[in-house]
Amino acid sequence: MSQPDRIEADPANGTVNIDGRDADIDSIDWDVPTRGTVFGSLLNYRGALAALGSAVDAPPYQAPPQAPVLYIKPANTWAPWGAQIVLPSALAAVEIGAALGIVIGSTACQVPERDALDCVAGYTIVNDVCEPHASLHRPAIRQRCRDGFCPIGPWVIERHEVPSPDALRFRVLINGALAAENTTANLIRPVARLIADITEFMTLAAGDILLAGVPENAPRARAGDRVRIEIDGVGALENSFVGERR
Repeated sequence: MSQPDRIEADPANGTVNIDGRDADIDSIDWDVPTRGTVFGSLLNYRGALAALGSAVDAPPYQAPPQAPVLYIKPANTWAPWGAQIVLPSALAAVEIGAALGIVIGSTACQVPERDALDCVAGYTIVNDVCEPHASLHRPAIRQRCRDGFCPIGPWVIERHEVPSPDALRFRVLINGALAAENTTANLIRPVARLIADITEFMTLAAGDILLAGVPENAPRARAGDRVRIEIDGVGALENSFVGERR
């Protein structure tokens, strides 16, 4: 079954209804649910910043970040629900970055924090996959931008269906076992403030996805693993990881 433009989804039970008919999530040929730019934000969880310890005070920065630390997940990284993510043969494992995806609904430029959520169309789930690396002082383009390293979906839950994006619990399960859990209540910049701070210097367009951040202690997955990210009120995103075949 192809993916319709609009469905009735029950995130709590993981079911969908299309034209009055219940459908199994596995029966739908999912696509990435939006086509805008995907922006990631680093160190926006209190635990992630605390985990760096004294490293944030070392040269060249010598202080914790005072503004959002952004990067882009380009189109080659996007993958839909259910897609197999290929791990290059040189990689033993990757970090699983569970992230709330904030889908922008209208042009946002210099938006005050009190109005920021009005620019949001809804929310989705993003797996910000990353090759483990130690460097903090250069953009991790090679590590974050490999093909398939940004599963998104399966859908966008409309904004009014999520009472507060700053109080969402989420879990990472690897092969059915709980590997990590956290909550967006631990964001340094809550969703509205993050949007306001970014649009102060950069315009966001309808369809763009802004990642609220990735928490500390990201679990690792290997070839053969199936990863499921659950966010309360938004749904679940599942993908499997396979080894590279040359």
